[in-house]
Amino acid sequence: MTQFDPIFLAIANLGVLVFIITSMLGMGFNLTIPQILAPLKNRKLLIMALVANFVLVPVLALLIVWIIPLSEGLQIGIILVGFAAGAPFLPKLVQLAKGDMAFTAGLMVLLMVITIIYLPIVLPFVLPGVEVSPWEISKSLIVLMLIPLAFALFIRARYEEVATGLVHTMTMAANLSLAAMFIGYFVAYFDDSFGILGTGGILAAVLLIAGAVVIGYLLGGTNKEIRKVLALGTGQRNLAAAFAIATSNFAANPDVVLEVMDVAVIGFILLMVIAGELGRRSTRGAGKGLKAAVRD
Repeated sequence: MTQFDPIFLAIANLGVLVFIITSMLGMGFNLTIPQILAPLKNRKLLIMALVANFVLVPVLALLIVWIIPLSEGLQIGIILVGFAAGAPFLPKLVQLAKGDMAFTAGLMVLLMVITIIYLPIVLPFVLPGVEVSPWEISKSLIVLMLIPLAFALFIRARYEEVATGLVHTMTMAANLSLAAMFIGYFVAYFDDSFGILGTGGILAAVLLIAGAVVIGYLLGGTNKEIRKVLALGTGQRNLAAAFAIATSNFAANPDVVLEVMDVAVIGFILLMVIAGELGRRSTRGAGKGLKAAVRD
């Protein structure tokens, strides 16, 4: 480690905190309570979403770390991401895929809130041999995610103009802090970053994201727009929660943070490609329908 590495590490850790908090604030400022409650009306779809995100994808993550020989840190990173659902970036993906935006907002918040309750209960049982404090996990998620989200929703309900005016600022802050986080960790753990190549960490990340998308798509029902949302919503894992736990509970093991970063980068690329393709298919389908209507 060089004399500058601690500085970059401090920048990266600060970037994590700012990214998580501004992501939650931006999401809360942009949503209303009715939008969040909308998905609860469709119980069948709700159950499918919960099964996909909190049963099947976690099982997939456990299968991946069982099949692929990984270091303990890389295993923990995959498990953290696999067990954490709900992400603020989902609306951007669904918009690109031309999916159901009304369903997206409610699903995103629902998955995120359940993740905050779910992770502290489940993680101690799936990380044998690793000392994990349920309260420490709960505390980091409550302070960094739940409180900012609740505060932002309150501001949106009472002062809508103020809230909507802050959405763009929060989005910019989240994007910049995410960039600072990636650069900081990459420089601070430069040797470790390249050390992951050939370890199976990248393959594990690809399998997790691709498998999660397939699971969501298969459980998304018959409505094409809803199926897109569930596919992308299941594939886009909760990086904010994963980073919060990785940095607060596994700071001594850089492999954990590096694997979460791997999944973040690979997931972003894969999901943008998938969302773009789904959007193009939707546009082509609409074009064919219009031509048929004109001929008739």
